[in-house]
This record gives sequence, C-alpha cells and structure tokens, in this order.
Amino acid sequence: MSEVKRKRYKKKRYVLPIILITLLVIIRLSLPYFIKNYVNKVLADIPGYYGQVDDIDLSIIRGAYTIHGMYLNTVKANSEIPFLDFKKTDISVEWNALFHGKIVSEIQMSEPTIIYVFEDQQDTTGQADTEDWSKALTDLVPIDINQLTIENGKFAFLQLQADPNIDLNLSKVQLSASNLRNVVEKTRTLPSTIHATATSIGNGDVLLDGEMNLVKEIPDMDISFSLQNANATALNDFTKYYAGIDFEEGSFDLFGELAIADGYMKGSFKPILKDAKLIGKDDGFLKTLWEGFVGFFKFVLKNHKQDTLATKIPVEGDLNNVKTKILPTVTRIFRNAWIQAYSDVVDDDLNYHDAIEGADKHKQ
Repeated sequence: MSEVKRKRYKKKRYVLPIILITLLVIIRLSLPYFIKNYVNKVLADIPGYYGQVDDIDLSIIRGAYTIHGMYLNTVKANSEIPFLDFKKTDISVEWNALFHGKIVSEIQMSEPTIIYVFEDQQDTTGQADTEDWSKALTDLVPIDINQLTIENGKFAFLQLQADPNIDLNLSKVQLSASNLRNVVEKTRTLPSTIHATATSIGNGDVLLDGEMNLVKEIPDMDISFSLQNANATALNDFTKYYAGIDFEEGSFDLFGELAIADGYMKGSFKPILKDAKLIGKDDGFLKTLWEGFVGFFKFVLKNHKQDTLATKIPVEGDLNNVKTKILPTVTRIFRNAWIQAYSDVVDDDLNYHDAIEGADKHKQ
C-alpha cells in the first residue's frame, strides 16, 4: 500500500467515529428541547386549560428527566392563581423493578401545589374535565408509574368571591405510595401502600394510611385518615359564609375510614368539636341571635361530660350513586349527646371485607 493510500485510510478510520460522536452530542443536546416542546404541546392541547414548563433536564445514564416549573390553569380563569404549579418533578426508571421483570417508573415531586379556585373551575363547565388534564399528565410519563413521592406539597380550596375569602388548605404534605403497578407481592388483594402526613388549616395534624389495588379500573382500597387538634377559629371564614356563625374558641377533629371493593364503597366520617364557643362579644344583635340559636342546639346535642359535639356520617353505595345517609347521621348526633361520646380516634370498625360484602349484596 502506497504512503498516500495509507494516509487516506487513517483519515477515513477516524472520520466515522467522529461523525457518530458528533451526532450523539447533537442528539443529546437537542433532546431536552424536543421533550420540552412535546410536554408544552400536551399541556396546550388539554380542553379548557393552558400550561407550560420552564425547563427540562435529561439524565440518560439513570434513565430520567426532570421537569422544572410546570403549571396549568383554566383558559377562562379570572384569577392569576395557577391550578397546578409543580416546581420540580423527577421522572425516572425504577431500577429495582427490573429484577421483577417489569419496566416501570418512579416520580418524585418537590413542592407541588394544587389550588382549586372555585370561581375559575366553575367557568370551565362543559369545556374542561378532570379526566382530561389528569390523563394528559399521566401521558407525560412514558411507562407505568409504580412509585410516587411528594415532598412539601400544598393542596388548597379557594373561594374568592366569598366575603371574607375562603381558604381551606393542607400544607407540608408528605406522601409516599409504593407498588402501584403490583410489581411485587402479586398475591395480595391490596398490594399497594400509601402513607401521608400534612398540616391543615388551624395547624391540625393530618394522617392518612391505607392499602390499595390501582391496577383495577375502579381501584379497591382500605384507608383511614384523621385530622386532629385544628383550631376551630380557622374555619370562621367558611362557617360565616355558609352558616352565618363563627367560633370564638375550640378545636376541631375529623376521623374517617373508607373501603372500596368491586366498585362498591363503605365509609364513615366522624367530625368532633371540642370546647367550642360560638358567640363573640363584638357581634351585632342579629348575628348574636343566630349564633345563640345555633348555640342552643349545640348545648342540647353535645356530650357535657367531655364537652364535645360530634356525629358519625356513614357513606355507602355504588360509586356511580354514592349517597350520604341522613337519618343515621342525625340519630348519631343524639347518640353522642345522650348515650356515649365518640372517642377521638379512628374507630377501625370498617375494612375491605365489609366493602366486599356490600358489593356482593348489591349484585344480588
């Protein structure tokens, strides 16, 4: 081989690797741009909503991408408060699941905020649907979600046209949900677990624990939750607007259980007011008269030994026709007042098998 041909061969030998490396670098640098455009297009195509993301980071080695600054709001929103505001969402392959023969993902969300502004959402009637935006966000994840973690989240309900404005919220939300796609423990009826804590309005302590099966179209579940030691005065904006009363002092608890089997639900909610005082010294005459009227029934219906006003609200039925039972709710108010005070704990008298029995009876 001549010297000239040998030099040409050496040059060609390096040209192909250089071209391939250059193409890979270009593709790597371009991928975040294309992914960002894809995500923004998905958000823009949700009926009745608009949204976008600020930036996307890509990590090919660990099979992940991170979405920064994603928000979503209604098209006809009168306020500038985003419906969804997710500061950082990390979506990655769950490597542990590969040992079980499944390719699934895990999501870690940092400081996600969901704010339901009542007036904004009412304007979307007939145009937007919860299923539309929830499905669109799920479609942003290329593979099934198996693990979900939320750190320092916030969920809120706002009604801005109320006077005063109503703001019911949960802050400092910490949530972990595992085995959502039933990768492990496949023989269990409820293979997925969920645990969450939060701080409610009035600085109450919120706790939720449960087991689920999300693989089914209508998920089966068995969960319990509690809200304890919330300052009742924090509810005043809500109670003033809807009932014309406010609290001068007192605390508020809420305990509940919920079981679903084959689309049939059984549950109960137990609100408890402790040491509550309704009438303030600066109230006007008509307002004082109304609060005194309510206060009379509060006096008659409360358990005076423990100074609690409580009831237990059962909920049962097909998920397409869930109804609150009014009569048992009323009778249980008197039960608390005159027979036995409800204890300030989750009763733990409902479970998944109760829902199964209800589902079997409903099918007959």
